[in-house]
Amino acid sequence: MIVAIGADHRGCEPTRRLADVLKKDGHEIHTPRELTEESTDYPDFAAAVGREVATGAAERGVLVCGSGIGMSIAANKIDGVRAALVCDELSARMSRAHNDANVLCLSADLLSESDIEDIVRVWLSEPFEGGRHQRRVDKIMALERRAAANA
Repeated sequence: MIVAIGADHRGCEPTRRLADVLKKDGHEIHTPRELTEESTDYPDFAAAVGREVATGAAERGVLVCGSGIGMSIAANKIDGVRAALVCDELSARMSRAHNDANVLCLSADLLSESDIEDIVRVWLSEPFEGGRHQRRVDKIMALERRAAANA
């Protein structure tokens, strides 16, 4: 799977390690913005990864910042992105199975590197269930289209 990754300065180091793990797992990793420990702005990374996913250049995206909150808010501003802020394996599963989340947002401050790896592996392997959940995702996407039309 092609996975776009991004992180601000607080999520840089765990994201670099995650990229290595995912490569070993057989995934192709896209890093649309250079990861750096220098102070950076999370919306820039959220937009870059979100655009990769929205255009189909990547199948999924993973974003890491201090809390994960800013990345989630910013990524969800990109049309076609369904970003989920996740803190455990159950919420990772549900975000995929029920919401078809295509961008995963994580906290570097609240999660260990092994937690991040475990959550991402679960999230990447969980399929979307479709069915009644597809109807709900369609409604989310319709809200997005209406918002874009009113802009």
